[in-house]
Amino acid sequence: QVQLVESGGGLVQAGGSLRLACAASGRTFSSYAMGWFRQAPGKEREFVAAINWSAGSLYYADSVKGRFTISRDNAKNTVYLQMNSLKPEDTAVYYCAAVRSRTYLYTAPAEYGYWGQGTQVTVSS
Repeated sequence: QVQLVESGGGLVQAGGSLRLACAASGRTFSSYAMGWFRQAPGKEREFVAAINWSAGSLYYADSVKGRFTISRDNAKNTVYLQMNSLKPEDTAVYYCAAVRSRTYLYTAPAEYGYWGQGTQVTVSS
């Protein structure tokens, strides 16, 4: 099992940047593919970015491509989401998620078995 704790959310003006971090417990972090998702009020949870176990494969939602960067540090059991050029429509609760896989990365929330508690990101116009 793995437990996930996000941090780094907050209030930022449009055009600004934030860096989210997700710390994972356990000694097998490198066995997990990781993802970031977000959920705005009244909307379904949506995929943001994913990274495979080795960081050799990355995938982004079209809405964040070129602005957000996902990365991981297996030695620190942490996955990051660097968010630049933030827009008001990026406002949401951001969740990190883990799925045990050394083969693929995933974009569907249903594929992930472990979730953090979420961190609020608010972008003002």
